[in-house]
Amino acid sequence: MTKIRMNIDQLEEKISQLPRVRLAALPTPLNEVPNFSKALGGPKIYLKRDDLTGLAFGGNKTRMFEFLLANAVAEGADIVIGGAAVQSNYSRQLAAACNVLNLDVELILRIVRGEQDRVIQGNLFLDLLSGAHVRIIKASPEEQKEEILRRAKELKNKGRKPFIVRMGKEEELSPDVISYTLCFCELSRQLKQQNIDATHIYLPSSDSTQAGLELGKSILGSSIKIVGISPLQGDWREEISKYANQASSLLGFPCSILARDITNTDDYVGEGYGLVTSEGIEMIKLMARCEGIFLDPVYTSKAMAGLQDHIRRGKLKKEDVVIFLHTGGNTALFAYVDQLELGELKSYLF
Repeated sequence: MTKIRMNIDQLEEKISQLPRVRLAALPTPLNEVPNFSKALGGPKIYLKRDDLTGLAFGGNKTRMFEFLLANAVAEGADIVIGGAAVQSNYSRQLAAACNVLNLDVELILRIVRGEQDRVIQGNLFLDLLSGAHVRIIKASPEEQKEEILRRAKELKNKGRKPFIVRMGKEEELSPDVISYTLCFCELSRQLKQQNIDATHIYLPSSDSTQAGLELGKSILGSSIKIVGISPLQGDWREEISKYANQASSLLGFPCSILARDITNTDDYVGEGYGLVTSEGIEMIKLMARCEGIFLDPVYTSKAMAGLQDHIRRGKLKKEDVVIFLHTGGNTALFAYVDQLELGELKSYLF
């Protein structure tokens, strides 16, 4: 990690020089969840509420689109094309952001849960409600990327000006990363204002969100420990390191964030991406019943299950203070009703 080179004001000023459109309601709240913390028998836990970024029910991607889609506008694009899984939070927020910016949007979405992914519910329902043109395909991520690139070429040949985003363009994620470097500045100010001496940040991430926080931590010389819980199987530390260093170069402030200095685990993925775990379901219910806050079935619930396990195993102590970055995704809950132990939930009917 690099030593301190900038303070918060200087880093924010540097980032302010980059193209940006305003989409998010910022700053997002930082709130303690004492009932939930007590239920886990753990340290103080605060939620950084990036589920409340405002656009299309909120989520962490809205911050990213402020920088990414500023490039689309600057390039004169008239249509954005990308995709992810059918119940993608990214795609939901992308469709809404494109509406705000008067850009057409096409989504090529990949089935991950079988035919139930074709049911118009959750994020897919909101994509369509937003007017996005959607194609659902059975394909590997590599095949999906090829289809996105093929469609972009087809649109270009028809005289359109397409701007490609995920999954068609993942080699360089600096706009996404920088949005969370700026978030680290925002969080640092809130910690100071609320006199919170945080020891850890936990979050669901396998790439740009954690990369941005790592870059902010490095530039500001913070001692806070960042713990990423991946929703995907694999070792993502090299990827996170690469994206953080690419973004630092874009800022004109090259630094070296090494993979060995990054903490990211896939221990809580379960059977695979987009598939629920019993531990995640437990966290969804517990957070809702303790604090009236909803976690999602793919990202935040699994990350919170990881936090719970770290408490049980003694990796977190009573005296620690944890910030959990709530990245959103709650709308996907409506597409997972049949997997969230409906029988148990029906017992509350009277």
